[in-house]
Amino acid sequence: MLVAAAVCPCPPLLVPDVASGAAPELDPLRAACADALAVPAAARPDLLVVVGAADSAHVWEGGGTGSLRPYGVNLSVRLGDGSDPEPLAPSLTLAAWLLTRAGSTAPLHAAGVPVTAPAARMLELGRGLAELADRVALLVMGDGSTCRTLKAPGYLDERAEPFDASVARALGAADTEALAALDVPLATELGAAGRAPWQVLAGAADGAGLSGDLLYDQAPYGVGYFVAAWS
Repeated sequence: MLVAAAVCPCPPLLVPDVASGAAPELDPLRAACADALAVPAAARPDLLVVVGAADSAHVWEGGGTGSLRPYGVNLSVRLGDGSDPEPLAPSLTLAAWLLTRAGSTAPLHAAGVPVTAPAARMLELGRGLAELADRVALLVMGDGSTCRTLKAPGYLDERAEPFDASVARALGAADTEALAALDVPLATELGAAGRAPWQVLAGAADGAGLSGDLLYDQAPYGVGYFVAAWS
């Protein structure tokens, strides 16, 4: 069953070497991610499952490797034992960086989920992941809307801020019903790649009785970034 979860965004700028001179701007976000990761670590899970948005579905049993070279940094990162030859999705590459930074040694699986995956399938996946061990923890990687400002990657969309606000409320309250009910077409139009991973979390946490704590809710580059911990 699910005993704890951390929710983090996955912008490449999370890595200071990628952000370069702009690195200090995201120091509060990095600190919030570290605080969130401490919650599943303290729960002493039998299995940590990392879930992130991806172009296509893939499961890395035991882990895999990813690279930050596409972002101009000659750095490779390993998730778990790195045994799967399939390169990690970018969101999971950022997860590997966060977990390495946190010194995590928990046994793990990783799953990439398509950003357009149906909600029902994500909920079912979450329920299945929660049954993989007696004590399961999740690290859920995904961004909110990309349309919060005129200079945002998706340009300004007046629907973006209310959508992100609803996500923030749900993550802070560990509201699985609200996450399960997120509008898939709207999330896709707003570029909210975290929608599918958040619904995996909703499925995994259904009936687990977890409480939530929202640690970060900002849109520094016109993209909604949320950090939360459930325990």
